[in-house]
Amino acid sequence: MKTLTILSPVAEDLQRVEQRLHQITQVEFPLPAAILADLFQSGGKRLRPALVLLAGHFGTYDRSRLIPLAAAVETLHTATLVHDDLIDNSLLRRGNPTMNTRWHGGVVVLVGDYLFAKAAELAAESESTEVAFLFAQTLGVICRGELRQAFSIGNGQPTISEYLERIFSKTASLFASSSKSGAVLTGATPSHCQALHDYGLHFGMAFQIVDDILDFTGTEGELGKPVGSDLRQGTITLPTIHYLLAYPGDNPVSHYLANSTDGKGRDDALQAAVQCITGSRAIELSYNSAREFISRAKEAALALPDTGYRHTLVELADYVIERRV
Repeated sequence: MKTLTILSPVAEDLQRVEQRLHQITQVEFPLPAAILADLFQSGGKRLRPALVLLAGHFGTYDRSRLIPLAAAVETLHTATLVHDDLIDNSLLRRGNPTMNTRWHGGVVVLVGDYLFAKAAELAAESESTEVAFLFAQTLGVICRGELRQAFSIGNGQPTISEYLERIFSKTASLFASSSKSGAVLTGATPSHCQALHDYGLHFGMAFQIVDDILDFTGTEGELGKPVGSDLRQGTITLPTIHYLLAYPGDNPVSHYLANSTDGKGRDDALQAAVQCITGSRAIELSYNSAREFISRAKEAALALPDTGYRHTLVELADYVIERRV
């Protein structure tokens, strides 16, 4: 089932979020305006703003405050992607060339900074000190996670615990913040705010694990980037960790990670490493972890009132495991 169908209960307000995102691209200089327009038109499932809106239905729904907040979390997410692509020197995202393939690093950093500023401005429209604090706290978690990753590359194989800590910072923290902030803003009960936080957290953990699996099992057409991109960049994700735990000796994966040669030999070595991982139990074990997190997300959702919006959250959780992109 596609997200468009699942998210139909909030589709009308998601269109309003798109309109707010379009306003961000309206800057006085034509070149930055074009860059920003490309960023927001390049795809994306809008899951984070959808969670803000869905969570808002467990309190007193206030569209005038929820729409800016939903736009804020998507803008923050987009800003992190801009900086991530620069740091990782990624060439493609969602099938399109990244900004750093066309513009020098200074421009890319400034665009990311502009988006961070606009995200904060949108979040302030909520007129909620608690939401503003939660937003700032989440940005700090994301940045600390990126710093931790930047300084750990080349320091050996991460443990599963270290990997989970990284994806919490990178991905799950913003999902948790999205769902909790929507509930807080609309005056949901403390227990419902906590349930929505827990839902978003576990949802986000599973989402990133599946993303990391698809990096090995998807096709370039589905992923919008080359298969094995994480491994190519030296990023060790859960499938690779499971493989290396099962085969601790010399193998094509450890050989690839230790070898810094370039050219066709490097590409062939990457292909061999990807085939080893996909041909092992590493993918199955990683999916098992994702299913465990989704089970926790659905358990958290069951603490919410039995409404169509709770049903949507459960459907969305199931979609995370089934998706191919």
